[in-house]
Amino acid sequence: MNQQNLASDIWNIADTLRGDFKQSEFGRVILPFAVLRRLECVLEPTRSAVLAQYEAVKTTGIDLDLVLPATAQANFYNVSQFNLATLGSTSTRANLEDYVAKFSANARQVFEHFEFGKWLEKLEKANLLYMVANQFANLGLHPNVLTNHEMGLVFEHLIRKFAESANDTAGEFFTPRDVVRLVTTLVFATDHEALNGQGVIRTVYDCAAGTGGFLSSAIEQVQEWNPNAKLVPYAQELNPETYAISVADKLIQGYDVRNLKLGNTLNNDQLRNERFDYCLANPPFGVKWEKVQADVNAEHVNEGFAGRFGPGLPRVGDGSLLFLMHLLSKRKPVDEHSKGTRIGIVLSGSPLFNGGAGSGESEIRRWILENDWLEAIVALPNDLFYNTGIGTYIWVLSNHKAAERKGLVQLIDASALHTPMQKSLGSKRKRLSEDQIAEIARLLQDMPNEGISKLFKTTDFGYRRITVERPLRMRFDATEARIANFNAVTSQAHADKLAGVSGTFDSLDALLKAAGIKKLTKAHLKELMATVGIKDPDAQPMKDMSDKGGGNVMPDADLREFENVPLGQPIADYFAKEVLPHVPDAWIDGGKKDEKDGQVGIVGYEINFNRYFYQYQPPRPLAAIDADLKAIEAEIAALLGEVTE
Repeated sequence: MNQQNLASDIWNIADTLRGDFKQSEFGRVILPFAVLRRLECVLEPTRSAVLAQYEAVKTTGIDLDLVLPATAQANFYNVSQFNLATLGSTSTRANLEDYVAKFSANARQVFEHFEFGKWLEKLEKANLLYMVANQFANLGLHPNVLTNHEMGLVFEHLIRKFAESANDTAGEFFTPRDVVRLVTTLVFATDHEALNGQGVIRTVYDCAAGTGGFLSSAIEQVQEWNPNAKLVPYAQELNPETYAISVADKLIQGYDVRNLKLGNTLNNDQLRNERFDYCLANPPFGVKWEKVQADVNAEHVNEGFAGRFGPGLPRVGDGSLLFLMHLLSKRKPVDEHSKGTRIGIVLSGSPLFNGGAGSGESEIRRWILENDWLEAIVALPNDLFYNTGIGTYIWVLSNHKAAERKGLVQLIDASALHTPMQKSLGSKRKRLSEDQIAEIARLLQDMPNEGISKLFKTTDFGYRRITVERPLRMRFDATEARIANFNAVTSQAHADKLAGVSGTFDSLDALLKAAGIKKLTKAHLKELMATVGIKDPDAQPMKDMSDKGGGNVMPDADLREFENVPLGQPIADYFAKEVLPHVPDAWIDGGKKDEKDGQVGIVGYEINFNRYFYQYQPPRPLAAIDADLKAIEAEIAALLGEVTE
């Protein structure tokens, strides 16, 4: 079965809606019908038995949820006399509403989240309801024809096409399956007990689940590797429609959909007390989080490290690191009952390096690296996702690293490992083949420190940002006009003493001595510098002659610079080698200390992938460039000649 062909057949039904519905509304009509038909096909073999059982027990007061799922051989059931093929051309809407209403509650919620009733009313008014229902009744979506994995691909293909037609961002709702396969392989491959044991049960969680494809692929992969293992899915999703598809998908697979939650993970964690063996996620790239900013700030301030966001908060323009901290809050403790938690999350490049020392982003990276939770980062090829061509990265984290990985982080540059697609899907022009996925997994397992795989100490990404000051140098021109300007804002005593002073002074000390002034207030010093002082690189370093300055050399804020000193390197050695040879009058501001360790310099962390894998490419020979330019000039001249003939 070609999923794209089937999706196209379903898409063609949308042509029926043209003229009566906006193009942006097509998906909201077609998707719930596709889900309904799939559920109908799953229940079809046991439909007669369920109806008979229902008639036998409906008046007994027995809870139907206790008896009918077993008869239906599914986690859900339907007791309506109708199906899509028997709705009839009259009373179609009433019959269809009866059909949907008589699903078990766990399935009925799917259509509530789709707001299906609203669209049925619109279809009826357009006189299209029976036609659309009849077209879906003829679609073969039976599980014996289309596996759950294939049906998931159909849903994803439909969402992408509907989103493109509405100029929307389909990629927010699902991750390409080749990327999913790589992430799950990297996360699961080290859990040998789950892959080889009998009756092993593991939990897996996705905090931005979309249509649930990440979880479905994870479940399938573990089943491939060990049919005796069971992966129990948990999830939360913000969008009601994609959440509805995820619930339908997991219902069909036989899972308890009470573990799937609807809502914003960042400000309403509905699985707050749960911890998981695995966490997988592809949160939206670069999405602003100002809508939940008040709640997130409150949790950060009020709960600190007892909450999810203790280390710090990223800038409001990109919430990716909030999702990462959220997943880390779901880690299981390492004890006799658990081997901790492994996490795989897909992020853009900005969480690697955005924010300098002391910023929220840097503090989050510091928290992760100093706790030694980061195992590896894999750089992916561009053009791998449906709605963006930017560089993306897989972070693999664990709170129970293998002994050989303690204190280390592995970086893998897989940006050149890709296969071209025969046909682009949105922005996706490349894919990862099975061999390429296996190669990346092998690199992670073998931990080579060469080529596209490199090993670093966690401290290699850290630095101390020191503040380098240089002296403020000013001369003072005591002209009548400048002195008058100063006297207008100073005390009478200072005015009287400066009244008879004139000339140019190469230091403040010289001016004050000439005037007989020993000390100034901070405010008067500031005014004197502003009215009488002129910056001059040849002047003497200026001393703070205010009553609180103590005669210390004053720094020039315009010459202030910052240096990042690698962690582990003595600051004095770095300063002597890298700074003093260029600016011998500079000094380090010893008052700028890190809040956590109290040492001079603010600690920061960044992971600059390009720096570690940069390979110098010499420029092309000038002769070759010149030849290309001449060829282009000749081509332009020929085109102009055609225009003027």
